[in-house]
Amino acid sequence: MTEIWDGLVKAFQLIFTFDPTVTSIAARSLWISASACLIATAICVPLGAVIHFNNFKGKKFLISTVQTLWSMPTVAMGLLVFLVFSRSGPLGIFGLLFSPSVMIIGQVLLISPLILGLVISALNGIDKLIPETAVSLGASRMQKAILTIREARYAITAALIMGFGRAISEVGLSIMVGGNIARYTRTIPTAIALETQKGNIELSIALGIILILIAFVINISLHMLQRKKA
Repeated sequence: MTEIWDGLVKAFQLIFTFDPTVTSIAARSLWISASACLIATAICVPLGAVIHFNNFKGKKFLISTVQTLWSMPTVAMGLLVFLVFSRSGPLGIFGLLFSPSVMIIGQVLLISPLILGLVISALNGIDKLIPETAVSLGASRMQKAILTIREARYAITAALIMGFGRAISEVGLSIMVGGNIARYTRTIPTAIALETQKGNIELSIALGIILILIAFVINISLHMLQRKKA
């Protein structure tokens, strides 16, 4: 019990003194996950609108497939990205393996099904009278889509926050394609795994506290959005 208490005290010291190792790992983790979330958003919001506003054969199957991919294991996605970007892979010529860039790509692929599925659900939840009224008043298809997205903005924002939460907490993909390289690809979850194995409990606890605080902020943000929507 004494060791745990000493570890907590030293962990808080590392946090409040802005230890360079702690701050650099936290900043890198936030940057990689935020970049992945922004890219996934730019892809999934318009794609979700296209799927929602168009009827085509296999639409229900496509949506079911997207929702199934929500539970994609991070190590499985990591293996796929590793094979694609390895030296013998089809995109190995770019030399991106074990770099922040390929970690961002991997996280985009990991969280896109989650964001896309939730965006489609958000658009489905909007009263159909709203876009139909807009069309009857002369709105174009693009204006109709923009209006619907605007009405679903809180639910869509919640989807993006959930995507960010999944990205920043994953560990399997980051280790497999990033390599957990110090001062380059080491993120909060991968650093916690490594430092715990090394017996550096103080640093592990400090990073764990930061990750918990990030999760707390995410949950508070979702709660506030749900209250606004209500």
